[in-house]
Amino acid sequence: MVEEEAKSLAMELREKEGVENNGFVQNEAFDDKEIDASSQEEMPKTCMVDVDPAAVEEPVLKPYAGMPKEVLLKFSSQARYRVTREILFWLIIAAAIMLVCATITIIALSPKCLDWWQASPIYQIYPRSFKDSNMDGNGDLKGIQEKLDHITYLNIKTIWITSFFKSPLKDLGYGAEDFYDVDPMFGSMSDFDNLLAAIHDRGLKVIIDLIPNHTSDKHRWFQLSRNRTGKYTDYYIWHNCAQAAGSFAPPNNWVSVFGNSSWQFDDVRKQCYFHQFGKEQPDLNFRSLAVQQEIHDIIKFWLGKGIDGFSFNAVKYLLEASHLRDEPQVNKSLNPVIITAYSQLYHDYTTTQVGMHDIIRSFRQTMNQFSSEPGRYRFMGSDGDEKEDIEAVMMYYGTPFIQEADFPFNFNLINMKNLSGNSIFEAVNLWMKNMPAGKWPNWAVGSPNAARISSRIGREYVNVMNMLLLTLPGTPVTYYGEEIGMENIASENVSEELIYSDPVTFPEKSPMQWDGKVNAGFTEGNSSWLPVNSNYQSVNVEIQTTWSNSTLNLYRELTILRNSELPIHRGWMCYIWNDRNIFVYVRELDGLDRVFIMVLNFGQESTIDLSALVPNLPSEAIIRLSTNFSNVGKAVNTKVIKTEMGEGLVLEYKTAKPVHTMEAFQLKCFVAEKACYSSAFNLLYMNC
Repeated sequence: MVEEEAKSLAMELREKEGVENNGFVQNEAFDDKEIDASSQEEMPKTCMVDVDPAAVEEPVLKPYAGMPKEVLLKFSSQARYRVTREILFWLIIAAAIMLVCATITIIALSPKCLDWWQASPIYQIYPRSFKDSNMDGNGDLKGIQEKLDHITYLNIKTIWITSFFKSPLKDLGYGAEDFYDVDPMFGSMSDFDNLLAAIHDRGLKVIIDLIPNHTSDKHRWFQLSRNRTGKYTDYYIWHNCAQAAGSFAPPNNWVSVFGNSSWQFDDVRKQCYFHQFGKEQPDLNFRSLAVQQEIHDIIKFWLGKGIDGFSFNAVKYLLEASHLRDEPQVNKSLNPVIITAYSQLYHDYTTTQVGMHDIIRSFRQTMNQFSSEPGRYRFMGSDGDEKEDIEAVMMYYGTPFIQEADFPFNFNLINMKNLSGNSIFEAVNLWMKNMPAGKWPNWAVGSPNAARISSRIGREYVNVMNMLLLTLPGTPVTYYGEEIGMENIASENVSEELIYSDPVTFPEKSPMQWDGKVNAGFTEGNSSWLPVNSNYQSVNVEIQTTWSNSTLNLYRELTILRNSELPIHRGWMCYIWNDRNIFVYVRELDGLDRVFIMVLNFGQESTIDLSALVPNLPSEAIIRLSTNFSNVGKAVNTKVIKTEMGEGLVLEYKTAKPVHTMEAFQLKCFVAEKACYSSAFNLLYMNC
């Protein structure tokens, strides 16, 4: 009886999932063997008990944090969770598709972003006159690097450095002795590399000059050519010419740009070589493929160093007619013997010959090889100064299918013979109405080969010319010193030695005026290569930085306005009015109700009623900028806009009816890179 009760108690413990203490079991395998079949048969049978299922309440299992995979799968297969999951999945897919479509639509409708050479003014530096770093009186590359902060202060992002190749420095150094080296006057190649790195570190770009038409007569190629050495024999243009009694008879009547015959007899080769410029600058023979390849190699070398572009100068002289016929005289009644000036001939056979543009386009193709990286587009400008033939200038833009220069440099505002509101309009309109569709304009009011604004048209017009330059559509080009109103130095101050060594005059190349110290802060040496202008104590960067109404501060405010206001940056330009005194135009952008109207005086005191010229013009406008800073922010009556001689106003007003949409102005409006503004999305788009 006691034995049976013990067994019964053990069975109950097992049924209640009691835990058996095996702490003293020495060998579980041994114990298992002790249990034989007979003992198992003696164990009581389980009793079957009828239980009502309804009386047993099954526990409800709910999702909980950290549930195992099996439980999770049990719930995920339920309809309410499966349907919700599928709805979320398809919503995400739909949202992704909509996002992709919206992105594609925005990209398709967005206008082309302005490239770096379009977005910023270009600051042109003549390196010998910018800043001397080693006290030898000559500006150099290290000096440019020292003054990069001045460029950034002006809100300018692109620097154009004129020729600094190793050269005897005839004609501003444009006849290179070595295209692969820096002239010691300006420093070393290491100095250039450091300058380039410093420019790029500041987020700036740099373009340099390249004059492929000719070299110096000191160049290795010329020395080999005059000795008829291998492939170099035909690197230059040689021709037989008669020589007698110490003089020679040239093959034809061609005259150099600097005057007198463009042929020079060489005692070594016993032939004449051709030179479009000075006799120390023989022209390369671009009908030779080997010569063309040399120039391509030079382009690759400098682009490989990291420069951002080239300005190709004197390209219209690349080819000459091979028949060598005499060029026609302008005045046929003159005795041909006395023809010595370049202006006395029509240069039908020595400029813009068939095939010349093909050569320039090949330069473009080489440059494109270096433009594949994002943000590293390489700019190409060309010197297409065809003063009498605007159509010839426009050819340098290329064709709709073949790219050439990004733009030929525009000197219309420099080449004006007289100053007036009408002449300014004519210079601007001449370029805009002839520029091919989709191309980008540019403007310059100074250069190393033209008198400065103050000396050319008068110091009272410096500010208004800068206002014109920085509010016209396109890329403005500023020659160093024009931002402070520098003037030419007197010609008598230039040494006879310099004039003799270079047929180009120097008054517009005087040293940059940095401060009121000795030599205007240009050099710490005893003297500078050219004398500093005598007005340097009142016309310099340092003092104008402190004057609120200075030329420098106006220039800076204009660049800020240009960079920050879309209508001036890339909007429409419409002519409103021009007469002998004033030139008036608007800048506006589709989608923006803010319009800027420029009233620029290039003559005498004038009063104009703008409301009579522009329909729906508000009765008042705000002076956003003025050549007289005390007027900034004032409201003016648009019926009576008065300007003094040389005064410029940038007026701002709001309107729902832009000028370029008015029928009366349809033929007076231009836009280069069309864009429309959406205020709802704060972005630009094309189709408006």
